[in-house]
Amino acid sequence: MPLLGGIRPPIALLCVLVLALAGLTARVLGPGKETVAPKAVLSSQQYFAEDGAIALRASIDERVTDLQRTATALSAGRPVEPERILSDLGRTYQKWTGTTVVDLESAEVLATRGETIPLAWLDKDVLTGDKALTPRMVRLATGDVRLMTMAVLDWKDRPQQLLIASSSLSVPAINLGPFRTMAVVARGGEILGTAGFERAEALNSDQERQELSFLHKQMSRLSDQAAERTEQHPVRAKEPGSRGYPGVSGTLVGGAYNGRVATAGYASLASSDPEEKESVAAGLGLTVVGLLPVVQQQTGEQGRELYGLVAAGILVLLGLLAAGVLWATVQRPLLRLFLESRRLARGDLTRPVTVPRWGEAARIGAALERMRRRLNGDDDGPDPTPRRRIRIGGRGPLALTAALLLVWCVPVGLLLNRTDESVSVPTSMVNDQRDRTDLIADRLRRALNEAQADLVSTSRLIAADDTEDATRLLEDTLGKHTRYRALYVVDADGSVGARAGSDPHAWSRGEELPLVRVSGKGGKEPVIQAGAPVPGREGRTLVGEIRVEFLNSLLARPGLGEVRVVDSDGLTIAAGKGFLAFETLPTELTDLVRAAGVPVGAGPVENALLIREGNGVTVAAAAPFSGGGVTADIGWTVVSRQDAERFQIAPYEREDRSVLAGMLGLAAIIVCLGWVHLVIVRPLRALAAGAERLADGDLKTVLYPRYQDEVGAVVRSLELLRQQAQAHRHQAHRRGDTRRTSAPRSGDGGR
Repeated sequence: MPLLGGIRPPIALLCVLVLALAGLTARVLGPGKETVAPKAVLSSQQYFAEDGAIALRASIDERVTDLQRTATALSAGRPVEPERILSDLGRTYQKWTGTTVVDLESAEVLATRGETIPLAWLDKDVLTGDKALTPRMVRLATGDVRLMTMAVLDWKDRPQQLLIASSSLSVPAINLGPFRTMAVVARGGEILGTAGFERAEALNSDQERQELSFLHKQMSRLSDQAAERTEQHPVRAKEPGSRGYPGVSGTLVGGAYNGRVATAGYASLASSDPEEKESVAAGLGLTVVGLLPVVQQQTGEQGRELYGLVAAGILVLLGLLAAGVLWATVQRPLLRLFLESRRLARGDLTRPVTVPRWGEAARIGAALERMRRRLNGDDDGPDPTPRRRIRIGGRGPLALTAALLLVWCVPVGLLLNRTDESVSVPTSMVNDQRDRTDLIADRLRRALNEAQADLVSTSRLIAADDTEDATRLLEDTLGKHTRYRALYVVDADGSVGARAGSDPHAWSRGEELPLVRVSGKGGKEPVIQAGAPVPGREGRTLVGEIRVEFLNSLLARPGLGEVRVVDSDGLTIAAGKGFLAFETLPTELTDLVRAAGVPVGAGPVENALLIREGNGVTVAAAAPFSGGGVTADIGWTVVSRQDAERFQIAPYEREDRSVLAGMLGLAAIIVCLGWVHLVIVRPLRALAAGAERLADGDLKTVLYPRYQDEVGAVVRSLELLRQQAQAHRHQAHRRGDTRRTSAPRSGDGGR
């Protein structure tokens, strides 16, 4: 009968796994794949392009929302002259290059401001249908492309008027950092706007002009490639957005010039935002491309092939030695017991049993020899194989085998390629951490300004004394804007009138207090409030409480690590991950926030540093709020911190590969030796105990084989020997009864 399972498969599997792990070790512990730039730098370009796409989408959607909000507020009141509409619009918003009011009935231009807006693109399809009044990209006579945003002014008993605002499709006013350039690209690869390029006339040498020409060519070529890739659907794209980005994003590598390689990240404008609103900008087919020339990295890994080969060779030697230990101490004695037990079961009792020297195999062999002597009628002589009391059983070889393999796994996983605070981090990673933190700060500032502008627009629609209408208005506004948790009107005496949402908090008054503020110190959650005075009623204020979750969603960006917003006292207000309300920052981050808040030139600037502490390296950055709007002087700062070990740079990648090799070796030990223990060692211990009971005379306990392997074969042979011994006992018992019956009774001969 062929043997199924048993000791051979796990030993063979161990050999196969050791050889496979040795091959993997020679590959992963050797030199990595040569790249012109570290993976961390390329990933950072992708994240930066995604941040730029998010900022551009928010900027376009904000323009559309502002124009529609203005038109709605004007249409709800008394008719206003077109000139005054454009004048008030220009004073409130400085984001449009030109504005125009057109009478839809007569097609007459009623008023215009800024640059001249061509009207040849206005047709029936623009004003009617499913895509009516959606923004359009229009090329001017100068060749520049403008985004046209439209809204309808509708007063009773007056012809409808079309309010048109044009804006450039340029990169948002974000800090690009040194050497980086960014472009907005349309379908087909046409570049609509750029930022970061120097002017040729401002350069001092021909070499600098040649490099500028090289960068322009690279931007054009990489923009064509990016536009082609972003036309794919995000689900079917080979390079979907990183870590949940809903659009298509990725990286590109261009040519080299003067020792620097052009690397680019690209991202399509995605349709989702923290408020889960449909984005108008996402339907324009735009792509943001960020270009950064980086110094071509030197691999510095010559000779690392030897490291991988040496580690793989040591593993092969230790694996062969471990397999030899299992063969000599487990497989060979077990196969010998199988052959000896089968010989005895077939009736060959003349030759003594070869008893192994130690362990369960020795106990089973001694029991087989005792059974052979009993069946052979040699019970009266001395036992030539006395039972040995060996404490180390079948677990000993497994422990020795595990120790041999751990000699390789532990040093490779815990000691080889370990990093410390001396790891070199690319300068571009520190710069990107600073610039992306500043971009997040700008995005958060714009979101708060937008929230306060919403309140200003809504406050104009609140009637003087109609609380019911005001309540319905607030409930409708709260349903449209999920950034608010509560909306309420506060009178001059502090009492709350109309309200919607959760319970309101107190609104402090004072001329020096900002319109956007935070309160609730000592509570479980910061209370972020924005206010707008209600026109026509002095002392009345419309207050909106902004959800902390909304701010947290703006801070959650991949590749930045832990991101927080702190107030002027350095207390935490929001964070991309979990946080405690008004939690203080660590000392090094507090100093960084204080340094970033020091005015330099026009105001405070962002800052970044590399913290080397213990065996770790951390990149941190701080960006205070700056720019326009009601939140410009609020005193908040965005702080980010990320462990450098998360960067995909060569030292950390080698460390991760070493840990992976050690973990795979540990997994091989657990799988193979656990298999041997469960299938061989434990059944063998039970078999040894049953064999000794059988040799001691227990002929009633039936031995059942549980496995179709060597141990099961020995169990079957022992069961046959038990049956033979039981038959021997019955025959001897019958012969004894016969002799007693035929013997003469005492006293019969005297009669």
